[in-house]
Amino acid sequence: MADHFSDNAAGATPGKEDTDARWEPIPDDVWELNEAVPEPESDTAAGRAVDEWLEPAPGSTVVRARPVAAPRAPGDTASAPRVAAPSAGEAPAGGSWRPDDAGAGAGPAGGGTSGPDRPRHEHGRRPARHGCLSALLWLVMAGVLAVMALRCLPSDMANGRLVPEVVSFVPWLFAPIVVCGVLAMLWRRRLLTVVSVAALVVMLWWHHGYLLPGARVSGAAGSAVATGASTSDNVARIMTLNTRNGGASAQEVVNLVREKNVEILCLQELSDEFVAELAAAGIYDVLPYYVISDAASEVSNGGRNGIWTMAPMSNVSGNLLPIETSSMPAGTVQIGDRAVRVVSVHPNSPVRGAQDLWDEGLSVIGSLSDYDHTYLVMGDFNSTWDHARFRELLGTSFVDAGEQAGEGFHMTYPSGSVAGMTLPSLVEIDHIVYARDSGLTVSGLEAVAVSGTDHRALLGTLEAD
Repeated sequence: MADHFSDNAAGATPGKEDTDARWEPIPDDVWELNEAVPEPESDTAAGRAVDEWLEPAPGSTVVRARPVAAPRAPGDTASAPRVAAPSAGEAPAGGSWRPDDAGAGAGPAGGGTSGPDRPRHEHGRRPARHGCLSALLWLVMAGVLAVMALRCLPSDMANGRLVPEVVSFVPWLFAPIVVCGVLAMLWRRRLLTVVSVAALVVMLWWHHGYLLPGARVSGAAGSAVATGASTSDNVARIMTLNTRNGGASAQEVVNLVREKNVEILCLQELSDEFVAELAAAGIYDVLPYYVISDAASEVSNGGRNGIWTMAPMSNVSGNLLPIETSSMPAGTVQIGDRAVRVVSVHPNSPVRGAQDLWDEGLSVIGSLSDYDHTYLVMGDFNSTWDHARFRELLGTSFVDAGEQAGEGFHMTYPSGSVAGMTLPSLVEIDHIVYARDSGLTVSGLEAVAVSGTDHRALLGTLEAD
């Protein structure tokens, strides 16, 4: 009898084994962890080990532990029943996970810490971060691209309702493009990053003349105009200002002329009262020569335009070319060895119902390229570099000082305050335009506020070689 029992204890067949000798009790929490079914489609080494154990290869023999009641050990006060786990000698065929290893802190296939404190493995893709904010950035970029598309319209399609007004703000697109690009890179939104960078490159290409060093006057010219005004040299400080129907402070205008040593002054939207105020403020003491345009031939555009100079003017005209809005006065002054034809302009603004007048006025100014003069055209053009019609006006005969000097943007409108609130200048619609390859260079640009008007004065230094 004793020999027979010893043979069975030696392990003849699994069906005749002593269960108490072959199974050892383990804690409930470890058993629950071992029996937990992993989430599907696990792609980690630990997950594959568990899957292999749960679903062994065909033909393999696996003994899985089943909970059985176990006698309580002395002093065991656990309320839940103890469960049994396979012994070390009968580990599952699909891996090296042993229950005693789990109790000691090892996970499936050497996966690390096990037990209640072990964090569960997250399966599948992690949810996208900043999803709503990314959508908002796409909306912003969509608006940016829409405005940039308007900027690309040809001149015959770019004078539609609100198009000129919207295109005026194109330079401000740099801000949202840079913000979207930086956030897209930080959040690893590749497509949005590519779109933002592409938009930024296009903007830099469009405005490189404002940002890169370009046509600059010499250091000697800058020193000369800072020292004082003189008609015997080849440099001159020049200035243009829209007076807002003569509402600007005439005294401030004259003071600015004195302070900045201005030799050529172009004013727009003049009234008879304002001209009288200029005289009382002493304009003729510093700029004794002048010409004021005729009244508008068809449509009043806020008054007349005028030119004041320190040097004598020749070939004076009160209406240089027929135009349906404010007439263009002109006069020729000598700057060094150059006879410079000065013109003060103010085409109609592209407000609703007047887009055709705006387009026609810019066309008339552009037709000056048909005449053989060294032109210096200053005034309120009611257009920016980004308007196709303004770039068409420049063509191959004229250049815009702001776009050529590489000194950044000089926003001139609006200016002053409305309802007690100071307004920042947002668009550059006042320009100094001069003939290309004529020996003239204009730089040292400056926008200065003058009370009583909604425009800033635009000043520059002219040098004739």
